[in-house]
Amino acid sequence: MAKGEGGEQYSNASLLNKPNSDAIQLARKRGKGKLSICNKLCYAIGGAPYQITGCALGFFLQIYLLDVAQLDPFYASIILFVGRAWDAVTDPTVGFLVSRSPWTRFGRMLPWILFSTPLAVLAYFLIWYVPPFENGKVIWYLFFYCLFQSLQTCFHVPYSALTMFISSDQKERDSATAYRMTVEVLGTVVGTAIQGQIVGMANAPCLKGPRDILAEGNSSDMLNSTEPVISIEHTKIAYMIASGIICVIYVICAIVLFFGVKEQKDSGRPKSEPMSFFQGIRLVMGHGPYAKLVMVFLFTSLGFMLLEGNFALFCSYTLGFRNDFQNILLVIMLSATLAIPFWQWFLTRFGKKTAVYVGSLSVVPFLVLVACVKSNLIVTYIVSFAAGVSVAAAFLLPWSMLPDVVDDFQVHNPDSTGHEALFYSFYVFFTKFASGVSLGISTLSLDFAGYLTRGCSQPPTVDLTLKILVSAAPIVLILIGLCILYTYPINEEKRQGNRKLLQEQRDNESDSDTDSTELANMV
Repeated sequence: MAKGEGGEQYSNASLLNKPNSDAIQLARKRGKGKLSICNKLCYAIGGAPYQITGCALGFFLQIYLLDVAQLDPFYASIILFVGRAWDAVTDPTVGFLVSRSPWTRFGRMLPWILFSTPLAVLAYFLIWYVPPFENGKVIWYLFFYCLFQSLQTCFHVPYSALTMFISSDQKERDSATAYRMTVEVLGTVVGTAIQGQIVGMANAPCLKGPRDILAEGNSSDMLNSTEPVISIEHTKIAYMIASGIICVIYVICAIVLFFGVKEQKDSGRPKSEPMSFFQGIRLVMGHGPYAKLVMVFLFTSLGFMLLEGNFALFCSYTLGFRNDFQNILLVIMLSATLAIPFWQWFLTRFGKKTAVYVGSLSVVPFLVLVACVKSNLIVTYIVSFAAGVSVAAAFLLPWSMLPDVVDDFQVHNPDSTGHEALFYSFYVFFTKFASGVSLGISTLSLDFAGYLTRGCSQPPTVDLTLKILVSAAPIVLILIGLCILYTYPINEEKRQGNRKLLQEQRDNESDSDTDSTELANMV
């Protein structure tokens, strides 16, 4: 009898304390979802290596292969296209492997980031080294370019998916994404500054062609007389110094990310059964909003990457700013960095779709102007600063909208979980595929137009080709992407509705777990 009374008293006490227990659980959930500024900064710093190396490769690898490694434009186009295509293929593969990797005491994403870093920096350094032989140069650059892209994928895909595991609160994820985009755009500034300024001080001397000799009336000196003390060897060393500094930054950022971010295990929702690679493809591409969003940013990214990959050549040859192009690129990236907070405010005030429209269309007048303007350095700087504002939108908005699509998928498929890495990896796959296509086509187009390696000037056909690659083609691709965006179904109202539904699901699961625990304790 006493035992029964004690059990009854315990049960009554549990019922009396139930509201207080619910309040404690709610407070714990909110505390778990809350991120400190330090957490957000450490998470954001992890995105810098991808942008620093990507910016250096995007802006300078093409001109490096053509004018420093002195490869034929056809072979350079093969390296750029195959390297990016290989990189694109590795993204969904790594995403698939990450989604099936076991949970460790460091998490599921962070070990990939840690172990890929040492080999990645070694491969990156060797990309910017000119080997002392001629016959195997193409194989050398192709191998180390593909190797670096593979290893960086093992860093970037888990890092991208980590967004869903640093907090369960959508606002906190959006805030962390804004921090990340600010640091990543700052990373492009760092990459442009390091690579551009160091290499710019040892710019490879150009070789005068027949047109230059006739124009100057001097055939005795075939080298650019304005830089007689700088040789091609100085330029090679400058590229290696720049790559070494970037490698050190890469390692530091990876260490800060690993020790400064705690990956949260999504234990409230059971993970789905493992699926095959092609099942994963059908799963993510079968979700309509995701497929449309990927197509939108496939076209807009292709436009911006055409601009990025050819702007150094455009400034050097079409505009004639051979010794100033690195400063022009730096202005674009600085402007983009300063504009990130504005776009973060804009998308919260007017919605993400509106921000994409305004941000993408605002670059169009400046692309037209930069193609029509004569060789005027001040006007070029003004256009570059204005274009950087649109570049900021291109950086921020895709990564801010991807979590919305993942949330929408979870609302419609509550029993299918643990696929976040697949969604992010396939998005990265399409953007890198766009980059490979843009670099391959542009370099091949320059070959057909008659590009002269290390020439002080280029034929008119090359100038026309560069104008098309940095103006007309990006504008057309951006407009196609915005037309697809019109059919994208997740507006602000639906996004907020998904957020409430997911929060209710998490609350119900947490309450169920709490009741089960209390029942077990009572028994």
